[in-house]
Amino acid sequence: MGPTQLAAQDHGKRVASVFEMEEEGFSLFHGSEIPLEHAENPPLKRKKGPAPKMLGNEVCSVCGDKASGFHYNVLSCEGCKGFFRRSVIKGAQYVCKNGGKCEMDMYMRRKCQECRLRKCQEAGMREQCVLSEEQIRLKKLKKQEDDQARTVVVRPNPPSPPITPYKLTPEQLGMIEKLVAAQQQCNQRSFTDRLKVTPWPQAPDPHNREARQQRFAHFTELAIISVQEIVDFAKQLPGFLELTREDQIALLKTSTIEVMLLETSRRYNPETESITFLKDLSYNRDDFAKAGLQFEFINPIFEFSKGMNDLQLNDAEYALLIAINIFSADRPNVQDQSLVERLQHTYVEALHSYICIHRPNDHLMFPRMLMKLVSLRTLSSVHSEQVFALRLQDKKLPPLLSEIWDVHE
Repeated sequence: MGPTQLAAQDHGKRVASVFEMEEEGFSLFHGSEIPLEHAENPPLKRKKGPAPKMLGNEVCSVCGDKASGFHYNVLSCEGCKGFFRRSVIKGAQYVCKNGGKCEMDMYMRRKCQECRLRKCQEAGMREQCVLSEEQIRLKKLKKQEDDQARTVVVRPNPPSPPITPYKLTPEQLGMIEKLVAAQQQCNQRSFTDRLKVTPWPQAPDPHNREARQQRFAHFTELAIISVQEIVDFAKQLPGFLELTREDQIALLKTSTIEVMLLETSRRYNPETESITFLKDLSYNRDDFAKAGLQFEFINPIFEFSKGMNDLQLNDAEYALLIAINIFSADRPNVQDQSLVERLQHTYVEALHSYICIHRPNDHLMFPRMLMKLVSLRTLSSVHSEQVFALRLQDKKLPPLLSEIWDVHE
């Protein structure tokens, strides 16, 4: 087995199966341990080290519950730590029904979010600690991707004879041209469906129930168009129709959300930090939130899109990467795994040769692209938790999305 085969197979084995739903909400950010500083003195930068030792009887400075440690500069419980983190990440604005006069305790913390957030701030919790935490997480993620990419990079033997330049075979050239043409055709067909989408409401009140329902319908209808586009594209992939109908369905059901995220990343605009659908419908993070999605799902989408945008892939590279993603033999319920692996290998070889020809000085680009498929598996799991959260909010998905994402009402 060649190095490119190992690289292709490796991305499927690094992650657990997708679409696992858990009862607990997904949390992207974990509280950091921050040492307590003296109130009389200005904040001093301390060297990393253990947090102050706790005696076991400390109470939360916000609600009086049992404290678990120093979080965001304050001795607090896990509940208030998580509440403050979520509030800062979402930029939440709460309204107190009692004019901001609630006495905060373990009971009232569940009743009044505005007073709880104010008490967190008065106790000394720092928003900048949460933001720096996110930056650290992103830095760790990038380092992890780079480290993993180096483990699969193809390292040539000591160069004694000259290395034969890579060439695409006539079959590979024809396949790539077909993929790019199919993708453009599917995109063009989607543009004609724009008039079928529920208009985005212009209601000034973001909490207006009717407007929120319209925004949710708007996004689900865009998702339906995207799913139809992916199915049309898959049917034009050389080799896809050789599979049994059951294997075609198994591959599409578990890869659709990942392909949607790849397509979404192509439409990311780093200047406006927005994503554009159907040529001129652009949305930022707040727009996604107004449609009912959670920031725990929204933020990873935008982070992934930004990372993909940094790679500056062209249409051919995107099309090959999507094909590799679809032909993943480790998907649940795939019967003929050997055939799926052989078909995927065809696209992996074509992508490797294409990159070596068009990016001869970037030896990490090929493994870095494959590692993006690993990141997609994680995002797919986050997506399943978002779907579960929508069900808890009594937001029903259209039948097509319910079927493709295995949502059983």
